[in-house]
Amino acid sequence: MKIFLAIVVLLAVCSSAFGTQCNVNPVNIPKQWITMTHGCRSSVRQQIQMEVSASIQYLAMGAHFSRDSVNRPGFAKLFFDASSEEREHAMKLIEYLLMRGELTTNVTSLITIRPPERKHWASGVDALEDALKMETEVTKAIKNVIIKCESDRDGQGHENNDYHLVDYLTGDFLEEQYKGQRDLAGKASTLKKMMERHSSLGEFIFDKKLLGMDI
Repeated sequence: MKIFLAIVVLLAVCSSAFGTQCNVNPVNIPKQWITMTHGCRSSVRQQIQMEVSASIQYLAMGAHFSRDSVNRPGFAKLFFDASSEEREHAMKLIEYLLMRGELTTNVTSLITIRPPERKHWASGVDALEDALKMETEVTKAIKNVIIKCESDRDGQGHENNDYHLVDYLTGDFLEEQYKGQRDLAGKASTLKKMMERHSSLGEFIFDKKLLGMDI
């Protein structure tokens, strides 16, 4: 153990002493394996930004329903969870670009933090319908990425269908989007019916149901 600690200390001293003299020459790695076209790559980067923006909007919605004057913990949990899912989507796309060798430059400009578009919702129905509208826009954007990556052209003007990315977005992302949209539409429909019969009490009961509580 003492020998190991001595080696660690020696390495630390050497690193400090010779750090300014250590030069690492740049290496040249073949770029033929990097095959994403400019338009396809740009559309994916834009989609990452959109996923992050959706995450922040959901975060604002969760915070709104967590306020003591609103106090709807079921809705708060629903939207906080949705925020985490959108952040995970952005991370998946970043990991994909890394796998394809497409994040070697301009990493800091990949994400711009924007304030949420809305900070107040009159009711749970209003929030669910707003969430459904946002998810519909995200779905449309993903489909546009797919269209772009199916028909974009490379530097020589040749059409380049990025089959792997198109399959990844279609199979993983679109199916989750469609299921999420259906879930939000169903929740909004149920809540509207409950509020027509029971007014604010209907929203209170629905909020408890979101927490999995039996009323």
